[in-house]
Amino acid sequence: MRRFAINCLISRPIEILRNVCVRPILDYFTHNSEYKLEDFVMRSHTALNIASDRVLAKYGMPCGKALGQLRQIEIAALAYQNFPEPKVQFIQFIES
Repeated sequence: MRRFAINCLISRPIEILRNVCVRPILDYFTHNSEYKLEDFVMRSHTALNIASDRVLAKYGMPCGKALGQLRQIEIAALAYQNFPEPKVQFIQFIES
């Protein structure tokens, strides 16, 4: 499975997150697009669970990398959930 780095910007306050994620996440985000934080987390949840389920179907165990990535996103999002209208700017994918 190919992996991609993502650059994301969470505004209010501004923080840049760089993460390595698996291929299915590419289907849920667009370069230079802005998402409400809740929408970003939900899209990440969907994409990364799809990735994990594919590994489960093939190897009989869920993908720890995808589930770990999802957990990192959820933890980062918690820090911003009380800000008024937090948004995530999806900056770019970088194939690694």
